[in-house]
Amino acid sequence: MSRVAKAPVALPNGVSVTLNDRQVEVKGKNGNMSLRLHELVELKQEEDNIVLSPAVDTKEAMMHTGTMRALINNYVKGVHEGFEKRLQLIGVGYRAQAAGNKITLNVGYSHPVEYTLPEGVSAETPSQTEIVLKSNDKQKLGQAAANIRGFRPPEPYKGKGIRYSDEHVVRKEAKKK
Repeated sequence: MSRVAKAPVALPNGVSVTLNDRQVEVKGKNGNMSLRLHELVELKQEEDNIVLSPAVDTKEAMMHTGTMRALINNYVKGVHEGFEKRLQLIGVGYRAQAAGNKITLNVGYSHPVEYTLPEGVSAETPSQTEIVLKSNDKQKLGQAAANIRGFRPPEPYKGKGIRYSDEHVVRKEAKKK
């Protein structure tokens, strides 16, 4: 049985959850998010906690319950605190500049690469070699970070490229004579 599904989702002050016809609406200071609840999952609100349980006693229902619990927990955390991802540009001449909802990257190509951020994701560049992405939707944030990293993933010989700030790149030794 899933251990994730058994844990209740704690609601911090200022966050409210409503259920209308299998549609879960989470509201907080950072915005609103909604999610369609799976048919095999039941939701109950007890004081400042959300408790999810499987509608039927099957393995599939328990799997969906754990997934729904994780998604609702991410929505609650997103509308209360928000999420943040940091990217680093490592390489000679590699630069990033954020303006509005666009990021311009100079990462060793003959032309600058422009990336338009999805709605709900914001970016700032505290230095020329660092990008900070913020959003209340964890999935959109992770996808935007992966797309930006995909323009120049870190290579294993010199470590040049775009990487997450907490990423460790395994380095290889150069060819010997």
